[in-house]
Amino acid sequence: MEKSAEFLRLVLNSIEEHIAVIDVSGVICFVNQSWSSYGDQNQCLSNDKWTAINYLSICDQASLTGDEFGRQAGTGIRQVISGQTASYSLEYPCHSDEEHRWFIMHVSPFEFDNAKYYVITHQDVTERKLAELAVEKLARLDGLTDIYNRRAFDEFLQQEWELSSTLQQPISLAVIDLDYFKQLNDCYGHLAGDDCLKQIAQLLKGLSDSPRRWCARYGGEEFALIMGNLDAVKARQVCEEFFEQILHLNIPNIGSPIASFMTASIGLAEAWPTNKTSATDLLNKADNLLYMAKEQGRNRIEVSRQSPNSEWSQLSVI
Repeated sequence: MEKSAEFLRLVLNSIEEHIAVIDVSGVICFVNQSWSSYGDQNQCLSNDKWTAINYLSICDQASLTGDEFGRQAGTGIRQVISGQTASYSLEYPCHSDEEHRWFIMHVSPFEFDNAKYYVITHQDVTERKLAELAVEKLARLDGLTDIYNRRAFDEFLQQEWELSSTLQQPISLAVIDLDYFKQLNDCYGHLAGDDCLKQIAQLLKGLSDSPRRWCARYGGEEFALIMGNLDAVKARQVCEEFFEQILHLNIPNIGSPIASFMTASIGLAEAWPTNKTSATDLLNKADNLLYMAKEQGRNRIEVSRQSPNSEWSQLSVI
């Protein structure tokens, strides 16, 4: 019997997953070597101090500090103990200053000697998570310009709309179209056109280097710039800075009837999200303003503001 117990202990200690066993009250009865080693490395508890610690209390204490995953873990374990669910799993981040890590916690019950116990395992899934994030990032990026694509734009616009609604803040959206881009392609070739798009994207990327700003390639030669917590006046300043920078690039476009270099037209709309408006309304407004800017001769900004009571007023800026 003693040899069997020693054999089982050696098996559990050879497993990379962090394993603990708790009783119905949440008290830890056993931890394997991986569990205790991780505790030592992260200055938690040493091996001989884990037993008799109440794991549910640890989750509750973490929850009190605002740790949402600690709260979810405690709730899930209690659901298994009470029989509400047969097992429970939770993926959670466990980041440090040195690295980002992710784990999956799994809880399952078993019986031994007429008593109920619960196995808690924590599996390191960092490698898999980083691979998923890399794939997700690629799926959100435009292959040519290396800024966000239309799919990511749609997500970020809705995200910023909801945040602005919650915080009762304005949100501004600029839709940008390169003037006579087809003429540039016709005169200089598609490689020159691609290079132009890349340069414009880098300009917008620089202007997006602030919290709650997102730039994306909207489609073809169109780009978009989302500016959370920025009203039309301040957003217009950002757009004017973009105009200055594109002027300094001096990208040749002799096929353009309005300038010998690349210019752009912008539709800029501001909104105060309410239950009467939507992110789609903001996008449609910015699109309409862009159309007006092109109709008015291009190389200009058309701006519209929306007051908190949902009334729109228009400003034209050349």
